[in-house]
Amino acid sequence: MRFQPTIRLRLTLVYGGMFILAGAVLLTVNYALVQRGLQRHTGPIGVEIDPNLAGPLPGETIDFVRPAPTPGQFVVSDGRPLDEVLGQFEAELRNKALHELVVQSSLALGLMSVASVGLGWLLAGRVLRPIQDMTATARRLSETNLHERLALEGPADELKELADTFDAMLGRLEAAFESQRRFVANASHELRTPLAIQRTLVDVALADPHATPEELRAMAGSVRDAVDRSERLIDGLLVLARSQQGVGAIAPVDLSDVAAAAVDQAATEVAAAGLSVHRNLHAAPLLGNRVLLERLAANLVENAVRHNVRGGWMEVTTATTGDRVTLTVRSGGAPVPPGQVAGLFEPFRRLAPDRVGARRGHGLGLSIVRAVALAHRGSVEAEAPESGGLSVTVSLPATG
Repeated sequence: MRFQPTIRLRLTLVYGGMFILAGAVLLTVNYALVQRGLQRHTGPIGVEIDPNLAGPLPGETIDFVRPAPTPGQFVVSDGRPLDEVLGQFEAELRNKALHELVVQSSLALGLMSVASVGLGWLLAGRVLRPIQDMTATARRLSETNLHERLALEGPADELKELADTFDAMLGRLEAAFESQRRFVANASHELRTPLAIQRTLVDVALADPHATPEELRAMAGSVRDAVDRSERLIDGLLVLARSQQGVGAIAPVDLSDVAAAAVDQAATEVAAAGLSVHRNLHAAPLLGNRVLLERLAANLVENAVRHNVRGGWMEVTTATTGDRVTLTVRSGGAPVPPGQVAGLFEPFRRLAPDRVGARRGHGLGLSIVRAVALAHRGSVEAEAPESGGLSVTVSLPATG
């Protein structure tokens, strides 16, 4: 198996290599400067001979220096000029000094290189410790312990930013898993309710041996209503799942046409609730999936109608502002608690059924609206005026 060095080892080698390279350059520069300094401070040597140095000594006579035939010049005992001998001596001293400088500097560089590698190893480990913590946390993560966080303390540097980003990602994952668990639980409950109704109706009919055709027909009608409820729920779940998978095929769409069609389709319910409808539709072209956008507009209008007060009002507005198109549906109704507005976009989330038609929905309408908007790279916001009702605005990228 091919050896794969860790990032800690690579960083250590980089630190050590850079230190050795810098030390070698410094040693070379220092050597050149010392050599130049020694040569610069070398000058003519003045010699004054004391005649007593060349006199007889007990036992023997040693002639160290004697005058040369040339006036003002001296030679040593072997006949070499004194200047030459002193020059060689000076060169030997200079070379020895430079040699000692190289040896001692190299030894110091070697010791410091070993120390720098060790310190680099420790420093790399300390710097990479948050990343190691993130790796360990990611390895032990599962859907049961997504609440864990790194909570890295220290200066606001790149590693702190990375750790905070990792914690934020864990928070989003935890919220997504929690939302999924709630979705599964709520979907199971919503599907179980009509099935339980159907089973109860059938059991009651079977338990009565004297049931008349009229009673059986009434039971069949109730079962049909329960089946319709299940069908609407499943259809909503399918649309929600489809919108979360992406837009799919896109084509030019005018959001004002889609909104007008949604209002027309809800005309019967609008008339039954005695609502007044105000249209303020302007061209709002975009590229998108017409089927999903039609469901988005229909859900907004249906939500405004069914969660309104009898004899209330509804306003539908489309507009183009810069590079965005918007669809806003405002409606009257009972006041909505501000703390519950954000939760309206969660699947199966309903307010108290004290408004028109509140019992007929499944709590998927605004969830589908948000999913469709996100699939089209848009956004959706809801506001709850103190006077009551709800205002929902969808913003999508405009054509071009």
